[in-house]
Amino acid sequence: MSDAPDVDRLAKSMLLLHGHDDEEHEHGHTPAGDGPGSWRKAPDFASDPDRAAAVREGTRRDRERYLTAGLASVDCRFCHVSVQVKKLGPAHTSVQWTSDATQRCAHFAEIREAGGDPARERSCPRLTDSIRHAVAEGCLEEYSSAPSPGDG
Repeated sequence: MSDAPDVDRLAKSMLLLHGHDDEEHEHGHTPAGDGPGSWRKAPDFASDPDRAAAVREGTRRDRERYLTAGLASVDCRFCHVSVQVKKLGPAHTSVQWTSDATQRCAHFAEIREAGGDPARERSCPRLTDSIRHAVAEGCLEEYSSAPSPGDG
């Protein structure tokens, strides 16, 4: 049986084969980007403040869209806490709880009173029923898949 190949040497040779070297990358960044041992994949556009601002604004909009797009407020029919919900399909529901809602949820309060930790619970069954009701009543749209980046 032959000796195992040197993985580091093999990886470096493959990078060289595809036109990458250890000194400079096509984005103009060196592997030492901000100091020893760091490397940035994307440029920071430090020399173009307008472009840097546009990139920051685009990133902010993308983050906001991915975190909040499709969310609807649903009130628990039992304890009346309000949470943000996105229903992505029959088996996938995204629920964003606030600290206040977590504290006020009657189901979670029962768990705390019994000495348990509500963070270990998958969900509140009463809220789950309220979400099903919201979908059935047409108050909450059920997406067949997550919104694609091109959806506005």
